[in-house]
Amino acid sequence: MLTRDWLQQADYRTAFGQIDEALLWSDAQREASLRHTLAARPDRSPVWLFGYGSLMWNPLFEAEEVAPATLEGWHRAFCLRLTAGRGTPDSPGRMLALRDGGRTHGLAFRLPEATLLAELRLLWKREMIIGCYVPTWCALTLKSGQQVTALAFVMDPTHPLYEQDVTPQAVAPLIARASGPLGSNAQYLFALEQELVRRGIDDGSLRELVERVRILHAPPANRG
Repeated sequence: MLTRDWLQQADYRTAFGQIDEALLWSDAQREASLRHTLAARPDRSPVWLFGYGSLMWNPLFEAEEVAPATLEGWHRAFCLRLTAGRGTPDSPGRMLALRDGGRTHGLAFRLPEATLLAELRLLWKREMIIGCYVPTWCALTLKSGQQVTALAFVMDPTHPLYEQDVTPQAVAPLIARASGPLGSNAQYLFALEQELVRRGIDDGSLRELVERVRILHAPPANRG
């Protein structure tokens, strides 16, 4: 599992596996993206971050408050071809992203203003290695009913690794066999399922995918 210390010290050019140089973002590109995002900050209210995948169970950044939240207009989808981290170019998997339409239940994290830039730089190093997401300011509804402005990482549909077909039939075999320096793709999916269950979140779109991957990923003796 990723740790804060590991991520801070990691050389992103090698730590996540073999990444196409044409896709890899430089330090300058990530910093420019972060600065551009902060410049578009809608107001001076506290910065919240929406977690819908691994940020829910392994955020790594410091947060002053965590709350269940709902994001309207976006849904979870394994629409990012995964060629590093938990996949390879020869055996790509799929990574989770937010795609247009529907709604997503997840967690909202309120970031500390005093160390905001440092926390976001660490987040950008984790999420924007290849610039596949569009950091987007969204209206988020906390479980209490409070509306906050939050930052969400949504899929860039123009990115070369974007995949349109997210049906369980297409995605499950990829996730079941992919693995990389950070572990297997299936481990990620099962961790997501476990966290959603723990949080009482029902994401029906994942049920068939999890079932198919669990069958494909199981040792032969346990199948049938």
